[in-house]
Amino acid sequence: MNTHLSVNINKVATLRNARGGNVPDVIQFAINCERFGAQGITVHPRPDERHIRYADVRNLKPLVRTELNVEGYPAESFLALVCEVKPAQVTLVPDPPEALTSNSGWDTLTHAAFLKDVIQRLHEHGIRTSLFVAPETRMLEGAKSTGARRVELYTEPYAFHFSKNPVDAVAPYRRAAAQAGELGLEVNAGHDLNLQNLAYFASQVQPLHEVSIGHALIIDALYFGIENTIPLYLAKLQHP
Repeated sequence: MNTHLSVNINKVATLRNARGGNVPDVIQFAINCERFGAQGITVHPRPDERHIRYADVRNLKPLVRTELNVEGYPAESFLALVCEVKPAQVTLVPDPPEALTSNSGWDTLTHAAFLKDVIQRLHEHGIRTSLFVAPETRMLEGAKSTGARRVELYTEPYAFHFSKNPVDAVAPYRRAAAQAGELGLEVNAGHDLNLQNLAYFASQVQPLHEVSIGHALIIDALYFGIENTIPLYLAKLQHP
């Protein structure tokens, strides 16, 4: 199947916020990403707005022509924002407000009741939901019980072990994708995917609906330009 590339533009907002003003222009950058082939835009607004701001999410919604994916911990302020904006997808992550970046998946068993209530609220607003999870059977089964329609597999362990043993590194994700399919869950993936490890992952983990990539892609864009970088990533998602 065709795996979509959603570009996470948080790092662009970090650059903007470092100097104040509106350079680089986050909204124009998102529009350009779509123009150069991205099939989605991902943002992760945090309560302190240290990169993407709540206003950015509101401004992006009417301009994104592909799919807007908003990630975040389901605090009340975040839920109020996404229920107002109604993006195509909300990806729920378990990281607290002070976390530097997402570094673990949900314990979907411990937090089942909480997640079920949140997801029901999002579905009432017509928003597709995805849960950030580790590639573990119990967590996938728990995700299914919450009513989520997708899971995003947390791929940092794959990226860390890829150079040492790619076969072993990808094995849990291959199993997880198959198990998710049996449960009726669609599969996304993200965290530390890059030009070196993406093609192998996408060829081995199927079906794979979407990858969300930010840090590595934006760094590559500093060297190659965003117009050239997005096609490089899209090429890695093509496989026989």
